[in-house]
Amino acid sequence: MNRIFELIPGLLAWGTFAAIILFSWLAPDWVSIFIILFDIYWLLKTLYFSTHLRASFNELRDRMKKNWIKELERLEKWQINVPFTWQDVYHLVILPMYDEPYEVIVESFRSLAKVNYPMDKLIVVLATEAHVPEARVTAERIKQKFGSLFFEFLITEHPGNLSGEIPGKGSNETWAGREAQKFIDKIGIPYERVLVSSLDSDTQLYPEYFGVVTHTFVTCKNPQRSSFQPVPLFVNNIFTAPALARVIAFSASFWHLIQQSRPERLTTFSSHTMPFQALVEIGFWHTDVVSEDSRIFWQCYLHYHSDWRVEPVFYPVAMDANVAPGFWRTMSNIYKQQRRWGWGCENIPYLLSGFIKDPRIPLRKKLYWVFQIVEGFHSWATNAIIIFSLGWLPILLGGALFRVSVLSFNLPRVTRTIMTLAMIGIVSSAVLSIILLPPKPTWFKRRHYVLYAFQWILSPLTLIIFGALPALEAQTRLMIGGKARLGFWVTPKFR
Repeated sequence: MNRIFELIPGLLAWGTFAAIILFSWLAPDWVSIFIILFDIYWLLKTLYFSTHLRASFNELRDRMKKNWIKELERLEKWQINVPFTWQDVYHLVILPMYDEPYEVIVESFRSLAKVNYPMDKLIVVLATEAHVPEARVTAERIKQKFGSLFFEFLITEHPGNLSGEIPGKGSNETWAGREAQKFIDKIGIPYERVLVSSLDSDTQLYPEYFGVVTHTFVTCKNPQRSSFQPVPLFVNNIFTAPALARVIAFSASFWHLIQQSRPERLTTFSSHTMPFQALVEIGFWHTDVVSEDSRIFWQCYLHYHSDWRVEPVFYPVAMDANVAPGFWRTMSNIYKQQRRWGWGCENIPYLLSGFIKDPRIPLRKKLYWVFQIVEGFHSWATNAIIIFSLGWLPILLGGALFRVSVLSFNLPRVTRTIMTLAMIGIVSSAVLSIILLPPKPTWFKRRHYVLYAFQWILSPLTLIIFGALPALEAQTRLMIGGKARLGFWVTPKFR
């Protein structure tokens, strides 16, 4: 059954393309009408997303102005939904690493050392791979420099070639989490008072992160059944990234900003926080999947029979844009990273199988999430190609009779007009991308603002080459199965 479910994303994507090509030949009039309606839908969707983007950005900007320790101190007892105070909350921070250079890791720890939260409540684990000896050297340097700042600093070494595992972040952080559990048990901290943050190695925290997460945790409706998702801003090295990489980095950040204002659709991604008690109860992260960051949400959702949600934090964490030495190497790495994110479609068969086995999850929730996740991956792989590439098919395949029709004459003009109106979303993105730039280097001049705004004309290119195509490849690989399946690809980090 699971293998049948793996066919669904790829068959839907390729079936959509095949249907458009076939009916462009057999029924060009109807396909032309469909394309025009689809373009109108895309315009309305762009306006809808722009509204959510502005709302989330305003909320994020307001939250970044606050001192969240003071906000925690102002809380009344009736506002707190946990049987302890915020001062009792510990944060377990797990940073899995592979072979990232010291210069990347030390930046992450410099930000960690500057957080506005009691350091005696931070348990930090730098999770290395045993078969990467240089990682141990880097970890020891980090511990020597920062280890004394925290309540506890642990270095773990994940053994390679363990049964049932694939190399990747999930298997590494599961090993690290179990080692941290031994320490937590030793000193007797109750699990329900521990929040665990799974951070990518390049994640740099803004000062109020633990404060705002703790505030969200102690005040949300169901704190022990919630994950807490910040907004990833891929800006650490944004000024060294080529224009295409900058557009892709900000596009990803904006998508996650949009999702923050739609919490009913929000799942975990990359760096996030969750209750340690729940993590222990579900058996930690799966060690045989690539997309462990989103899979952890579905693990919890199925384990607790749908009693799980993601609380939007509306607060950022800074991460690296995908940059490598040389333009073409950067483009190659971006494609591979997008393909790995697209491999999140592996959660579709996991989710469908789980829903079939669990009668306790309400049918309406099953239908809602099946539609959301399947439609989301289908749109990712097909929408941009339909809009920017397939709109001309009825003219090319519809025959001589159709090419002299009024509809054939007006199709490209109507499509062009609608897409021009949709540029409002690109304008909004250009403005926000400039506002969200980190402190500028000395060489950054006024003329660079114009260049950084003008770069957004590359959006159609990025949507197809670094959006739809890697997603389509991932879904095709899942459909084929066997050796075509993707393993975990570590995004190289450079300074």
